Amino acid sequence: MSTQRFIVRNAADLGRTITEARVLTDTSQTHLAEQTGIDRTYLSRVEGGLETVHLTRAFAILRSLGVRLEATLEYDDE
Repeated sequence: MSTQRFIVRNAADLGRTITEARVLTDTSQTHLAEQTGIDRTYLSRVEGGLETVHLTRAFAILRSLGVRLEATLEYDDE
């Protein structure tokens, strides 16, 4: 079992986190999109750092409050 930590400060960080987690868990974009009920092309845009008004505002609020988001992925590396 391995652990990977990610710091998420903005949409680009979120996209990298999703991409790295998806790759480390050997999950395709198509499979993840199907699992989450979203279009694969939208998932691709999110992984590419798509900024939306909601994300921009959420990250601004968190920064203003001094909140640091850290995501931890535990995965089987075999």
